[in-house]
Amino acid sequence: MNVNKVIVYTDSLASKPRGLTIQGIGLPKEKNTDRTSHNRAKSCLQKASAITTSPVVAVSDLDVSYRTFRGYLKAVENVSLTLETAKIHALVGESGCGKSTLGLSLSRLLPEKRVIYSGKIMCKGTDLLALHEKDVERFRGTEIATVFQEPMTSLNPVYKIGEQMAEALGVKRHRDAIYNRSLPKPQMSARLLGASDDSIITRFRRRKLYQQFAGQVNELLNKVKIPNPERVANMYPHELSGGMKQRVMIAMAIAEKPSLLVADEPTTALDVTTQTRILELINSLTQEYGMSVLLIAHDLGVVAAVADYISVMYAGKIVEEAPKKELFENPLHPYTIGLMGAFPKGRKDESTLKTIPGVVPQLGRYPSGCRFHPRCEKAFDKCPTSIPRLIEVKANHRVACYLHGD
Repeated sequence: MNVNKVIVYTDSLASKPRGLTIQGIGLPKEKNTDRTSHNRAKSCLQKASAITTSPVVAVSDLDVSYRTFRGYLKAVENVSLTLETAKIHALVGESGCGKSTLGLSLSRLLPEKRVIYSGKIMCKGTDLLALHEKDVERFRGTEIATVFQEPMTSLNPVYKIGEQMAEALGVKRHRDAIYNRSLPKPQMSARLLGASDDSIITRFRRRKLYQQFAGQVNELLNKVKIPNPERVANMYPHELSGGMKQRVMIAMAIAEKPSLLVADEPTTALDVTTQTRILELINSLTQEYGMSVLLIAHDLGVVAAVADYISVMYAGKIVEEAPKKELFENPLHPYTIGLMGAFPKGRKDESTLKTIPGVVPQLGRYPSGCRFHPRCEKAFDKCPTSIPRLIEVKANHRVACYLHGD
């Protein structure tokens, strides 16, 4: 019972409802009221502080396996991540390392009949892997939102931007009944036109939703710094540039103010100037909404600008992770060093950029031992025989390499 309830009860004593007695209310004694209220307020503050400092999402020993004609093949193996509140955690690596699979797994967006999960994905005290698929829906968008890799293919080309954003807002308000039967059916004249009922009903409902949420749509477009939001809301996706489409996707993702935003290579196919603006936008939204961001990228230049913490992924496993400054100043894993060497320094230099020989191994054809050893210049006898563990070599700096411990 808090202080507000005590005040309400006290004011209602003059006109007590039937059956309500002072003894039944359970009011504390007057001389102890201040001390009791102080203790309860202190307890609430301690609980609030614990909630604030706890991670938004904690991944433990996660394995993700795809079902193929050769059986189940692991695309992500023994991955553990901690995503802190209001921090940008970058996940970097070459294409085919399992980054997108890991990002989609956080909200279980992969087809359930084609994948098998093991481990834990804890979101605010709930293990998402232990829930039924329908129960996971209440976490999608509200707690974990995703900006997909290709904004050009993520938007429906036959509907206007405002209608698609209004649908996202409608899902927020009516998640379980967005397309219920409360909306009127199409008229008979519409049926005679030869169009299917479903297509007409869907288009009608989208327009109704946009009329209902037009103000919020314009507000979200303003949030992502799109000029003339009313005009853009009435445009089709093909009328927007790649950067504008990406801003629309970000606006749809933050519509429900999620705790975690998974940005899967949000700067793909964008020019350098637009990339910078998108990254600045993500950074500002992180501070404004207090949400965490998992930024998936293969470009170290992208993550260097905004990331607080970086995890390096190779062939389905985390091989090194550290705070951004520590990782750039002191990379330990040969793969991380190779990625750093291939990164342009931004100044005139006669030397050529280094390359990592070979390619990322195909799914299910991983080499024995350390998966990077066939491409590693520092590999020795122990590397092909056993898999190195991810160990802490410094404070918050972990690496999986036999060159830096057993």
